[in-house]
Amino acid sequence: MDQHVDFALVFKALGDTTRLKIIEMLSCGELCACNILESFEITQPTLSYHMKILTECGLVTGRKEGSWMHYSNNTQLIELIKNYWTNITIEQEDCICKYTKADGRCNKDKMD
Repeated sequence: MDQHVDFALVFKALGDTTRLKIIEMLSCGELCACNILESFEITQPTLSYHMKILTECGLVTGRKEGSWMHYSNNTQLIELIKNYWTNITIEQEDCICKYTKADGRCNKDKMD
């Protein structure tokens, strides 16, 4: 598993203001799609599109209740993302930044 590839899909999904707002809304707990829809000036198919992206990358989980979907944040994945972000933004012994020379040019021997 390449975490860079897996998390790139998550960060790509978060590259939209509507989806970021949905994640924030879900931080308070599970919501029906109807409640999410009321907070935006979008159509139901557009909301479905956004929810598909959020569920496919794993950020959000959904469950069907009657004719409506109920969504919640995947808190386990969000915790992994927080840890991943911390790990790639601080210097560590096995950090990728160690693969560069002092002059800023790549040390190809270490990268292979």
